[in-house]
Amino acid sequence: MTISNGELFELIYEDNNILVINKPADLVCHPTKGDVYSSLISRARLHLDQTNTVHMINRLDRETSGIVLIAKNDEAAKELRKLWEKGDENKSYDAIVHGHIKSDSGTINEPLGRNTTSRVAIKDCVRSDGRPSKTCFTVTKRFFKPEGNFSLLEARPETGRKHQLRIHLAHIGHPIVGDKLYGHDEDCYLALVERRLTNEHKNQLILPCHALHAKELNFAWRGKNWSFKAKPEEWFRNFITT
Repeated sequence: MTISNGELFELIYEDNNILVINKPADLVCHPTKGDVYSSLISRARLHLDQTNTVHMINRLDRETSGIVLIAKNDEAAKELRKLWEKGDENKSYDAIVHGHIKSDSGTINEPLGRNTTSRVAIKDCVRSDGRPSKTCFTVTKRFFKPEGNFSLLEARPETGRKHQLRIHLAHIGHPIVGDKLYGHDEDCYLALVERRLTNEHKNQLILPCHALHAKELNFAWRGKNWSFKAKPEEWFRNFITT
């Protein structure tokens, strides 16, 4: 089977050292038991015609769309990972959440750790003994649809914890639309995993994937300021505008 690069992913930028991709929603970053097209890293290897020297610098949840940075050689990967370990990169996300957030901007400074009461092993939560976690947000639009009130946010994580934005926004009473795990009912996530997702679940979720998009990435590296932007997918944009 032959597949073009345009079908593999949306390419934002490429040079001899890095590859920047706009990952679609509902695609995992790391290899799975599926075919070579079932993960972003496998598609990157097809694009580069390589089997080993592909280093993913940042990763996104399966249903999160947006910017993923890949290093094409060991030296670049080592340098970029050091930047990420120090937190020297700046990221921003678009998120559509339930309800109208009253404040035009805010900061969520709540520690995160494992949710020991959930039926889902990978689920985390706000807890006093968790790791320090900080998210800043700005409301860019409030709107109404037949399904209810919604807000579009620009969210900026100042720490990089697992599921941080999703947990923090749910914690303040405004979960991300379509979030099966941190939305109004985690049974939506279990139903997906157990392949028993019903039309009732889908109606509750409203959107096919959670509405979180990594839209901008900025960092300084090798004497240059790098800045990348990516637009969300059509279903995301349509929900905001129609």
